[in-house]
This record gives sequence, C-alpha cells and structure tokens, in this order.
Amino acid sequence: MLLREGDARNVVDAYRYWTREAIIADIDKRRHPLHIAIENFGHDANIGAVVRTANAFAVDTVHIVGRRRWNRRGAMVTDRYQRLRHHDTTAELLDFAAAAGLTVVAVDNVPGAARLEQTGLPRHCLMVFGQEGPASLTKPKRVRR
Repeated sequence: MLLREGDARNVVDAYRYWTREAIIADIDKRRHPLHIAIENFGHDANIGAVVRTANAFAVDTVHIVGRRRWNRRGAMVTDRYQRLRHHDTTAELLDFAAAAGLTVVAVDNVPGAARLEQTGLPRHCLMVFGQEGPASLTKPKRVRR
C-alpha cells in the first residue's frame, strides 16, 4: 500500500517506505539510556509534547504516571515509535526506577532547586516532570557525589 499510494506518514525521509517495526528497530540501536517520566494526575496537555521531544532525542522510555488517557495530538504520531510505559502511582514508578538501577531526578522550578545546566546528571537516570500547576509528587532523595 505504501508503495502504491505513497508514504504520507510524518517520518524523516530516511524512513520513507520502512515498516513501523523496522523504524523502531533502527531507533532502538541508538536510544539513550535516559528515561523521562511525566505525571498525569490531573489533565496535562503537555504529555504529547514531552513524548515528541523524547522521540527526537531517542530517549529510552517515557513513563506516564497516573491517568492512562492523555491527548496524543501533541505527540504528532511519534508515540508510535517511542517506548511508553504506564504506572498507576508514583510509588510504582519509583519501584521501577530502583529495580532498573536508575537515579531519580525530580525536575521543577521551585525556589532552591539546582539549575539543570549546572548539575552533573548520571547517564542512567529517570527525570521526573510534574504536571503544570502543582509541583511534582515525586520526592526523591538528594544524590550526593
């Protein structure tokens, strides 16, 4: 069908006429060990943008915590190529991170927070972004180096 009707998918030219499985397999060869989590306890419209950005940087996995439903329009179909994992609770996410050996880094702009660009991050980490409005529910322990 792609050959007969042309490939109108929103993919880079290098992936034209590739199957979705082949695209994912190629991206998997270059994935970065970084994990991203976003909390979805209210109704956060930014999840799609986070998924799209994570896909652009070949992030290992995007974790969505809370509600399973989210507006996929912002992802612009990149959710088909990005690994996604759902966790019902923050505790479930933190258990996953501990089992996977990931350092949890809560990202927020609250007073007293360290500047991200001045912080040495471990290569294998889980960056947790709270939803817009309330702060992140994740309370990771401070990692000292």
